[in-house]
Amino acid sequence: MLKSARQSQIRELIDNNGQVTVAELNDLLNVSEATIRRDLEEMAGMGWVRRTHGGAVRAERATKEPPVLQRQGEQAAAKQRIGRLAATFVQKDQTLFLGSGTTVHEIARNLHDIPNLTVITNSLNVINELAERDNISLIVIGGMFRQSELSMVGHIAEQAIREFRADHVFMGIRGLDPQHGLTSDFLPEAMTDRAILEIAPHRVIVADHSKLCRVSTVYLAPVTAVNTLITDNDAPEPIINELREMGLDVRLA
Repeated sequence: MLKSARQSQIRELIDNNGQVTVAELNDLLNVSEATIRRDLEEMAGMGWVRRTHGGAVRAERATKEPPVLQRQGEQAAAKQRIGRLAATFVQKDQTLFLGSGTTVHEIARNLHDIPNLTVITNSLNVINELAERDNISLIVIGGMFRQSELSMVGHIAEQAIREFRADHVFMGIRGLDPQHGLTSDFLPEAMTDRAILEIAPHRVIVADHSKLCRVSTVYLAPVTAVNTLITDNDAPEPIINELREMGLDVRLA
């Protein structure tokens, strides 16, 4: 059997069953386990499957993200808990970058009692949330307005972001997978997020469990580009353990 046909059959099996082992494929395809492992590694590299010990599982593709206003009610309780926990990382007199998205917006809602903060943001929702807070000096990033996310992205935004330094960066993400990294569904936003990751020593992804083990269209960075993941208690334990083994500080809200 040609490699392309073999890999198509493997992918169909995994799509139908959710997972498969090397031993099962060895019996079915009548090729060596070494060949099957090479196939699975290659398929994992293309984002078709996720490698596991002794086999592979289906790589969940992230669908195109709905507009931010439509997502406000999704996983609302988990996002609120994540926002409260993320805010405990912040201390008085610090500078933060808050990215776009509904979960990051929950962080902004929990900053009212922390004195003398500077917040840099490209998110219209965060701007509106913090505009009248006496304890916060607000720095607004301009750029190309992405209507669906109510955020500023693109080259102008990236140039402005690189002028700043912060103590913490807090970002949402469309997809996070240990093997395939951080992914987005919009190239200009991914490029802007890369610039954001460069401006602080402590980089935090806030993402409910529905964003984990998901792969979207545009590669942003490896998961090791961030220090901390804050997610909720419904996150799959094997993925949490895998991320911790990779050096991430994973917190559950």
